Amino acid sequence: MKRHPCVLSIQIGRVRPMTVRGKRVMTAISKTPITHRVEVGPLGLEGDEQADRSVHGGLKKAVYAYPSEHYGFWREQMAQIDPAAKLPHGTMGENLTISGFVETQAFVGDELHFEDCVLRVTQPRQPCFKFNAVMKDRLAGKKMAQTGFSGFYLSVVTEGSIAAGETFRLVPGTRETSISSLSAVSKLKTRND
Repeated sequence: MKRHPCVLSIQIGRVRPMTVRGKRVMTAISKTPITHRVEVGPLGLEGDEQADRSVHGGLKKAVYAYPSEHYGFWREQMAQIDPAAKLPHGTMGENLTISGFVETQAFVGDELHFEDCVLRVTQPRQPCFKFNAVMKDRLAGKKMAQTGFSGFYLSVVTEGSIAAGETFRLVPGTRETSISSLSAVSKLKTRND
């Protein structure tokens, strides 16, 4: 019997300073897991902040989802740099760590129907220098783009709430533009500055 895709964990972040290559930048990439049901509004999860809304946030990038299936790859990568490093859910900067739905299955316009809210797939993530800093690997963003393990952004179609452990039902959109095809295009535009 096929299992329904689900949310394994939910994370939110606060904007705070981080030093990257000697420069102080503001970021909310570090996420903290929450165990309670969280409200989902048009701009994302209650309590989640964004430092740079050009790369995360707004109506089309309100929530960032990342498939748990890719964490094994990142653990292997991190083991080469820091064998003692832990990679808890949220390390990729995601709000939702999901299972059972990956980029090769996702298309722009697909909807994830939860018990109390609906989210729509909008675009893949384009990693930046902050992700490289978190992963302690100047090539992490490039690896994310090359593998297609980008995760994807979601807009909020129906406001409501969501909880870790909750399953969702996929309602396909037009199925014209896949997240994988957009990720392939972003390989050419990976920002590693």
